[in-house]
Amino acid sequence: MAPSAASSKIKGGKSGKEGYNALEKHVAFFDRNGDGVIYPWETYQGFRAIGIGRLPSAIAGLFINMGLSKKSRPGKGFSPLFPVEVKNSRFLMHGSHTDAYDKDGRFAESKFDEIFYKHARKHRDALTYKEVLEMLKANRDHKDFGGWIASYGEWKLLYELCKDKDGLLTREAVKGAFDGSIFRKLEKERLSSSHKKKEKRPR
Repeated sequence: MAPSAASSKIKGGKSGKEGYNALEKHVAFFDRNGDGVIYPWETYQGFRAIGIGRLPSAIAGLFINMGLSKKSRPGKGFSPLFPVEVKNSRFLMHGSHTDAYDKDGRFAESKFDEIFYKHARKHRDALTYKEVLEMLKANRDHKDFGGWIASYGEWKLLYELCKDKDGLLTREAVKGAFDGSIFRKLEKERLSSSHKKKEKRPR
């Protein structure tokens, strides 16, 4: 079956590569040319692809790569281009997280289930914003200020991008964030919407 006009434009081509674990797939969405290395401009392009504005995408591209480049390149010297290597994604994990990735970046189903078992009180398979904040507080490691900030930023962004009409963050959306599939879905929806708008314009 031929790909649609929208899906054929989706980049980050290796995020579905056989052999990539969940964390590598998550990270590889931002590898827009699929070469295994992510530069700041690719991080920018990835954020733009899921609907983030130009300025916050530019800030994210700069600071994320500056913060993660050295961690992803053990034993290598400084690079002013701040590359991030997808294959070393396991070194990028921060503290104060949910433990839904194991130490190698593989998806830990039981830990993922605990997110909802412990914190989803109003709805079994979805989180309210208040429940997200409660979860983040419960996961805090002592004096891990960097981890607190990183976790809050990630979950705040996920909530704003993926909350449903009732303000709920569903289990499906959260699981998609862990393996990056939600990013591809958001990009596909954005491309499809843009394509439809172009078709409606008078010619």
